[in-house]
Amino acid sequence: MISKKFVLHFPKDLVDQPIICKLVKDYNLEFNILKAFVTPEEEGSLVIELIGKENFLKKGIDYLKKCGVKVQPLSKDISRNEEKCTHCGLCIPICPTEAFKYEKGTYHVLFDREKCIACELCIKICPTRAMELHI
Repeated sequence: MISKKFVLHFPKDLVDQPIICKLVKDYNLEFNILKAFVTPEEEGSLVIELIGKENFLKKGIDYLKKCGVKVQPLSKDISRNEEKCTHCGLCIPICPTEAFKYEKGTYHVLFDREKCIACELCIKICPTRAMELHI
């Protein structure tokens, strides 16, 4: 069993379809919704963790893409612009998953993309706008 996190972007004609249900039933995948923004008759986005056998996960992702869902690995959705970051540390206490921490000795802020759930709190609080969302 493997676990991977994705950001799914749904066009407005798919937001009311049982797409995630089909992932569970047809591809034997478990899911954990980390964040959702879905409005009827508008585009929707979903940050989701999918858990299952690697071959079923690949087939499930292929199914999503065939349906018209844009699939991005979560790590590609949030990034830090190293040139803008001043390592002020405001992102550390606000992050619910502890994706940020100080490096011992240098006090540089480290960002662990694997822990990030794209909640966007770091983007809102960053005074230099070093944290960026890519859609």
